[in-house]
Amino acid sequence: MSPPLDSDLPRREFLKAAVALGGASALSACLDRFEGEEPVPGGVSDPSTLPVRQYAWGDHLPTDDAGNTLLPHHQTLWYLTLPGEGAPSADAREGVETALSTLDRAYERSNEGLVYSVGYSPSYFERFDESLPESVDLPQPRRLSSFEQPELDTQDALLHLGSDRADALLEAEQALRGEAEEANGVPVETALTDVLDLADRRTGFMRKGLPHQKAEETDLTGVPADNPIPEDSPLFMGFMAGFRANQATEDYVAIGEGPFADGTTKHVANIGQSLEDWYGEQDFDQRVMEMFSPGHVAEDLVDGIGGNLGGDSGIDRFVEDIEEHAREYGRVGHAQKAARANRDEAGNVKLLRRHFESTDGNRASLHFPSLQRGISEFEAVRKAMNGEDVTQVTPAVRQRVNNGILEYIFVRRRGNFLVPPRDLRALPTPTGEA
Repeated sequence: MSPPLDSDLPRREFLKAAVALGGASALSACLDRFEGEEPVPGGVSDPSTLPVRQYAWGDHLPTDDAGNTLLPHHQTLWYLTLPGEGAPSADAREGVETALSTLDRAYERSNEGLVYSVGYSPSYFERFDESLPESVDLPQPRRLSSFEQPELDTQDALLHLGSDRADALLEAEQALRGEAEEANGVPVETALTDVLDLADRRTGFMRKGLPHQKAEETDLTGVPADNPIPEDSPLFMGFMAGFRANQATEDYVAIGEGPFADGTTKHVANIGQSLEDWYGEQDFDQRVMEMFSPGHVAEDLVDGIGGNLGGDSGIDRFVEDIEEHAREYGRVGHAQKAARANRDEAGNVKLLRRHFESTDGNRASLHFPSLQRGISEFEAVRKAMNGEDVTQVTPAVRQRVNNGILEYIFVRRRGNFLVPPRDLRALPTPTGEA
């Protein structure tokens, strides 16, 4: 059971704790904290006017001075199952669409309102006699390295919600549960949970300084007692991520043809982190080497959390140097390895990563959503990240030692989902027909 909210917590930590707790009491506490502030902006009267791409969040979120997208401060993942066997009914489909349309009318599509998307798993599509078209690359989730044993998420659907306003996010969840008569002033006609069962709720956050603050104020499993997490880092491992030049565009990850054109595929992993070892065994230069590349240290490219890199981590310069770096430095970089498979022939980045931190279960961990045209593209990048080939270059680099960050992360869960275009978001058929 989650501990009760401490009203004396600093604001940012209080709101993060409220989202993690969820439910009516957390919402009430948030509303008390937000009393007297600007109201949550409302949505649209006609949801059909919203972008066809559910995952198209970029134009609705703020950016930093370098143009890097700032993901919502508070995020939740709802893993949902459809009761019974076989295909969903027309009534079930209508119920899902009504519940989601309520969110569209209630909340502006923005960081101050609500952004969200819903996707469907391979197991969901196995309910139908028809198969997905060849334009959709959506295999069942599986282990993607020889050393991981993840639990596989095969629930029917995944609803991903995000907002900078904890009160908006929690109120939206209450509406989806049917535990609120209104959402931001809009009447709630149908609850999502009238159709789908909530199998699991996972929470997280993405905000500079919050990992350090959380570790400072909580006995958080996985964090050293002296709390070496940089005070301005948005991530537990101490560096920025999501550099604009090292991310795929929303256009690039769109499925290009077939009934699910302008949809995308989504892989979501949950990753535990061994921060005692990350900070206890490595000095700053070694962490830079293993997060980025040895070249970043040789050229003194990273200052602090890496904010000086602007909108480009500079990793493309060092992709061809992996074997040389392995021999010279006895280690290689995480970003350096992954980038080998994360570029097409024209140099375009293939994956759009939207990861965020979590303290679910009072452990430091990471939720890692990745968007791409097809799941095989994600799997290829993960294979490159495993760096098995680099272990043949020098005995200093082993499968999980001096091989990027593999020694310090542990995959707990994996799931694959199709995020359809908006007009097919409510329990779609494999053919896209009603």
